[in-house]
Amino acid sequence: MNAGDQARAIGDAVLYEGYLLYPYRASAGKNKVRWQWGVLVPPSYASAEIGEHASARVECVLEPLAHTILHVKVRFLQTRTRLTWDEAVEHETDFELPLSELPAETEFHVPGEERTHPLSGVLTARVDPLDGPFGGARLRVEVHNTTSWHSDGVREHALRHSLLAAHLVLSVDTGHFLSMLDPPEWAKPAVEACRQERLWPVLIGDTSRSTVMLASPIILYDNPSIAEESPGDLFDGTEIDEILTLRTMTLTDEEKREARATDPRAAAIVDRVDAMPPELLDRLHGTVRYLRSVTGEPESETVTVAGVDVTAGSKVRLRPSLRGTDAQDMFLAGLTATVRNVLSDVDGVTYVAVTVDADPAADLQTTHGRFRYFSPEEIEPLEVAE
Repeated sequence: MNAGDQARAIGDAVLYEGYLLYPYRASAGKNKVRWQWGVLVPPSYASAEIGEHASARVECVLEPLAHTILHVKVRFLQTRTRLTWDEAVEHETDFELPLSELPAETEFHVPGEERTHPLSGVLTARVDPLDGPFGGARLRVEVHNTTSWHSDGVREHALRHSLLAAHLVLSVDTGHFLSMLDPPEWAKPAVEACRQERLWPVLIGDTSRSTVMLASPIILYDNPSIAEESPGDLFDGTEIDEILTLRTMTLTDEEKREARATDPRAAAIVDRVDAMPPELLDRLHGTVRYLRSVTGEPESETVTVAGVDVTAGSKVRLRPSLRGTDAQDMFLAGLTATVRNVLSDVDGVTYVAVTVDADPAADLQTTHGRFRYFSPEEIEPLEVAE
C-alpha cells in the first residue's frame, strides 16, 4: 500500500470513528449523542465555553525543494437528515498550492440537496522559512467552516450545518515533511514552536520523514495502519474487532432487524458478521498471551532490565518510546507504575503489563485485567542492580 492509499485508509477510519456504535441501532443511548471528533460547527454556534469551534489548525515542519507544490485534501462528513437518524455523506475537496504562491486563501462549497443543507468553508495556508543554517520551513494550514446559519442553540441542528470528522491529507511533490514526534535535533525548536488546534499531524509511510502527512482530529502515532486482520468497519477503532464481532453475533433477530433499519452501514456490519466463516473469526483472536506452565495456569515471567529482574510487583518508571507505540503513552513519560505481569506473544516478543500508580482506577483495572503494555526498553526499574 502506498502512502496515499494508507492516508485514505486511516482517514476513512477517522471519518467514521464513533459514527455508529454497538449495538448499532438508533435507540441505543450511546448512539443518541453523536459526532465527537473533528466537528467544525457554523460560526453562529461556535463557543469556546461549550467546546464547539468553527476552525481547526495544523502546523508542521517540512524541507521543501525549489518549486515544491503542496497538495491538500479536505475531507469531512455532512449529515443527511432522516426521520429518526441522520446518515453521513462523504466529501473531499482537493487544493493544489505552489509554496511560492503562499500565503493563500481558497473557498470551497457543498451545495444543499435533498435532506442536506449547503455548506461553505475556507482553507488558508502559509509557509515561513526557518531561521538557521539547516533550511526547512514551518507550514500552517487552517480550515474554517463559514456556513451561514441563524443559530437556534440546538447542537443537533447545528450539526446539520457542520463539517464532521474534518481532517486534512497534506502531500508534497518534492521535498518531505519531518516527524513531529521524533524530529531531527536541528528541527526540535521549530517543532516545539508549532501550534496545533484540533488537528494532530502524523507522518504516513514512514516515522522520520515522508511526502505525506495526515492532520487528524484524533491523536495518532507516526505511520499508523489498519490491522491486517480487521475484516471491515466497526466504527470503533479503539476497541477489539474480536469482541465487537462476538457481541454482534449475540444480537437477537429483532435487534438485528432494528440495526439494519437504522443505517445502511449498520446493515452491512450485521450482514458481514452473520456471514463470517469460523477461520476469519480465528484471525481476530489476540496475539498477546500469558506464558503458561504445563498445568495451563498463567505464570509470572521475569525479564531483566538494566541488571534488575523485573516481575509481578516490581516498581518501574515509564519511558515510552516515540516510535512504534501508542501516541497517548507519551503522556505517561516519567510516571511510576507497578508491574502486574510479564507477557510474551506468539513470536516470543516480551511485554510488561503495568498499572500507573497515580491512576485512581489502578486497583479496578487490576481486578478486570486491564493493563498498559510496554516493552522492556520502555521501563526503568526503581530498584538498583546489585
